[in-house]
Amino acid sequence: MEWLGLQFVAELPESGQVILNCTHNPLLVLVAYLVACAASFATLDMAERVGHAEDPGSRRLWRWIGATCLAGGIWAMHFISMLAFQTPIDIQYDLAITLFSLVIALLASWLAMHTLSEPQPSLLQYFKTAIVIGLGIAGMHYVGMAAMQSAATAYYEPTLFGLSILIAIGASFAALWVAGNLREGSGLHNQMLKYVATLILGAGIISMHFTGMAALHLVLPEGNIPTLRAETSHLQLGLTVAFITLLILGSAISAALADKKLQNKEQDLRRVNMLLSQLDQARMSLQQAANYDALTNLINRRGFNQLFAEKLSQKSTEGGMLAVMFLDIDHFKRINDSLGHDAGDELLKVIAQHIKGSVRGHEDVVARFGGDEFCILIGLRDREEARNLAQRIMLKMKEPIELAGRRMVMTTSIGISLFPEDGTTCEELLKHADLALYQSKGAGRNGVHFFDSNLKNRASLELQLEEELRHALREENGLMLYYQPIFELKTGKVTKLEALIRWQHPLHGLLTPDRFIAIAENNGLIAELDNWVLRKACEDLGELSRHGCDDLKIAWNCSPLNLAREELANEIERALRSAGVAPERLELEVTENALMGNIANTLVLLRQIRALGVSLSIDDFGTGYSSLAYLKRLPLNTLKVDRSFILDIPKATADMEIVQAIIVMAHTLHLQVVTEGVESLEQYEFLERSGCDFIQGYLLSRPVPLHELRPVLEEINQRKHAHPVNPLTLARGTFSPVSMDLSPKSPAPHAGASVVRPIR
Repeated sequence: MEWLGLQFVAELPESGQVILNCTHNPLLVLVAYLVACAASFATLDMAERVGHAEDPGSRRLWRWIGATCLAGGIWAMHFISMLAFQTPIDIQYDLAITLFSLVIALLASWLAMHTLSEPQPSLLQYFKTAIVIGLGIAGMHYVGMAAMQSAATAYYEPTLFGLSILIAIGASFAALWVAGNLREGSGLHNQMLKYVATLILGAGIISMHFTGMAALHLVLPEGNIPTLRAETSHLQLGLTVAFITLLILGSAISAALADKKLQNKEQDLRRVNMLLSQLDQARMSLQQAANYDALTNLINRRGFNQLFAEKLSQKSTEGGMLAVMFLDIDHFKRINDSLGHDAGDELLKVIAQHIKGSVRGHEDVVARFGGDEFCILIGLRDREEARNLAQRIMLKMKEPIELAGRRMVMTTSIGISLFPEDGTTCEELLKHADLALYQSKGAGRNGVHFFDSNLKNRASLELQLEEELRHALREENGLMLYYQPIFELKTGKVTKLEALIRWQHPLHGLLTPDRFIAIAENNGLIAELDNWVLRKACEDLGELSRHGCDDLKIAWNCSPLNLAREELANEIERALRSAGVAPERLELEVTENALMGNIANTLVLLRQIRALGVSLSIDDFGTGYSSLAYLKRLPLNTLKVDRSFILDIPKATADMEIVQAIIVMAHTLHLQVVTEGVESLEQYEFLERSGCDFIQGYLLSRPVPLHELRPVLEEINQRKHAHPVNPLTLARGTFSPVSMDLSPKSPAPHAGASVVRPIR
């Protein structure tokens, strides 16, 4: 049977001579196998380059290079294998047909590379392409076989012929599948798999060729004398073709390797550039986070200080003025406490926009320092510009703000310092603006104050006094108690003493409480100071008892801050036990405003103290809430009428009526009444007629230290009994310890309850 010029037989013809002694040169066969392996490796490498190439032009280039390597390798393997074929007859090859077989190989290889260039080819697509490629390779082989020209006729055994085509298809499928799976991998393991796949694919390709050669039978016509084979240099030609082919394949593989390294370097460079870009973004983000407030998007303290230093340097060189403005939102804590921190954050955003909208664009710097504290830096020609800006901000702040379903109006306190008038450094100007801010808050808030040098002197003095007060408490040196007698009208005797603290300062002399109590309250020293007064008063009360004053009681003032401490009851009990003094001889004085700070907790604490046996007294009654509702709830013993109601008696009729009403009300509630600030005979007589229980004031005595107290008490008690209707004599007494007190006149009582009282 003949098909496409090929003779297919089940059995050889009966006539003719079968050439049986056909052999192959083993060296050329080995060389052909090496060429097939090299072609397979090059194909796998080109497929990997096609898969990794990003540019479409690069993919097309490597696809054609891969197709050329595969076609050239397979064709060279076929050509070298044919050169290895040795027969006893002379065989020539038709050049045109041989070259046509190369074209067939090239087309089949291009189809293979085209399939491998697909992103994700399916298994079915691999199989379909393998059939076409296998037929192409088989076609290349058998067209090349058809190029043989000799006296013999070529016959092919159909079974081996078909098997060779199947081997070609199988080898093609294996090549496609292996290349598709290896092109995405990397590393040593992937490289080893590529080498193993190369050997297997090379074996498959050369197996197809020699299976086809096994199907070949050369038959000479009967009576034809074989033409002896001419001596040819097939070995030299085969080795030359192999060398050229391997050189081309090696160059292609080297180019692929160089391109891979170059692409890796490009990828590394892109990764580096990407990392640098990410680092730039991260740096910018860190700079944003470091220099800007995340909530309001204003610059923070750190960013403000940098800009401040730059502008300060510029103004120092070029001349001009700068203003630093500190802003604090009045009573902002109430918003957080009542509406929550989320509402507070929203309010801060709105306020930041109000402030930002009040300044002059980019010329002025607005910063948030934290919490509800803002700072503005502006350049200006005169101080009135700063005042006008502050007033614009305060006016803007008065616009109603919708927050959590409520309309509210916020106010702000502002402190201003000027460069170069108030300082020449950032730290100095910020500190001075802060001092001016505290002056605004101390003056009632919702105001503007410029810094002046007196603020700095006062702040320096307060800082110095704070340090020295800490030392005085730690060393128990310089602090002392003065006592002012409290006269009981019914018995005509001094039955109580009020303990008043003094500080014998080594530089400033004897300081009254109004000079250092606020410092103690603002710097966390008030609890320690209160406790010292309590212990000292109990010790002095024990000392008085040992000298015959067993009936005296001591009234002790408690700070509002200390009244909020749960430990107060235990501290009082320890002080009494340590001094061996009965609790009934101690009286705790608190102000109305201190009681109303947290009435529920205060009521529990006062009941604990009252349960010890300690008496309780309302100090400065009439200056605070003066509510009957809490008077009937509190476990009180005494009301102490503030001296402001006594000062103008008997001239002020209204004050006299108020005092009489307080006395009647207190007696109705079964409370005793102490009136302080009594300085004249007329006041004494009025209080006596009105039924007051106790009086206290300069009419009796100024406060005196403990070592001067007993003669004063004896003088007061003796003169009262000697002149029962003329207490004026008490005021005209010439007892020397009284005249030793250096305080010229009783100052106004301090606001809020504290451990001490001003000199009366």
